[in-house]
Amino acid sequence: MQRIDHPLLSPSLGSHKTLSSFHFGQAGSGSKIVIQASLHAEELPGMLVAHHLRSVLAAAQAAGQLHGEVVLVPVANPIGLAQRLDHKPMGRFELDTSENFNRHYPDLAAAIEPTVRTQLGDDAQANVRLVRQAMGHYLQQWQPQTELQSLRRTLLLLAHDADYLLDLHCDCEAVLHFYTEEACWPQLAPLAHFLGAQAILLAKSSGNRPIDECLSGAWWQLADRLQAHGQHAPLPQGCCSTTIELRGELDVSHAWAALDAQAIAQWLRFAGVLTDQPAPAAPQASCPATPLAGSETLYASAPGVVVFMAQVGQWLQVGDVVAEVIDPVANQVQRVTAGVAGCFYARIRDRYITAGGELGKIAGATAFRSGELLGA
Repeated sequence: MQRIDHPLLSPSLGSHKTLSSFHFGQAGSGSKIVIQASLHAEELPGMLVAHHLRSVLAAAQAAGQLHGEVVLVPVANPIGLAQRLDHKPMGRFELDTSENFNRHYPDLAAAIEPTVRTQLGDDAQANVRLVRQAMGHYLQQWQPQTELQSLRRTLLLLAHDADYLLDLHCDCEAVLHFYTEEACWPQLAPLAHFLGAQAILLAKSSGNRPIDECLSGAWWQLADRLQAHGQHAPLPQGCCSTTIELRGELDVSHAWAALDAQAIAQWLRFAGVLTDQPAPAAPQASCPATPLAGSETLYASAPGVVVFMAQVGQWLQVGDVVAEVIDPVANQVQRVTAGVAGCFYARIRDRYITAGGELGKIAGATAFRSGELLGA
């Protein structure tokens, strides 16, 4: 195992942060898997999963039972991890710019298309190597102007040539759920099933360029751009990425983390990366995959105390009462009901809501939304 410390751009005199990555296996000997945790820095379950995975990976490498390369980034956001206000963690948005740490990554397809368009040939794997080299060159030339930009660049330099990126997050209160792009779903379905995901949300593109879609989206977007210009060179989906929501913010325990780390290790064995045990068969799905555009977000139309009538993981029918919002001054009760049938996969942690606030999400089977599909 090799540890590499990556200095980030210093935002102020006397201030300096470092991103650390841990590299297992041998680069170029097989698939490259990047697993990063807590890009939204207050979402801690992934950090503990990374802690449990580290010993599995180290033992496999020591025994010569790791084929390929696994890069583990257990603390993907040291900037957000240090942000606190009134004793509360503030790890989703950078306080200096109010930008979400997991949005606004560069459009890699647009950046490298002029470079690769005339160089692609008939060899699909050679084309993959060419595209990865062009991405690496673009990122090396990028000169960050802020600490946040330097974090984004460092994470992309670690993962731009990966076959898979697993971005470990969590929701407020939730069951384990799984986001990925449609182009990645055939390759990532076994991982979702090993994890026992209770909601699987697919989109061609969810919008606002989170890091996972920055990397996987670049491949199908580049292929679309090339075809639009009459270029039909073969270009496989060179990176498959996913955001894995490891339940809720308070679901930080050795029991959950060990279970999730074992599921990821089983997928690594299934993929031929870990060879310390026989490769397992992929398990049956715990739920069907549904479109992210079919996910209903429930909102409160008035402020009040929130009393949930439905539990996360519960299957709801249209019209089921999900929550009551109680105004004790006016002595009024607003009942919030499901508008779609599906798994109630996430809800807020706070129990007071202001008017228009988000309450929870249901994974419906039929797409009805368009545009930007992710929240702030």
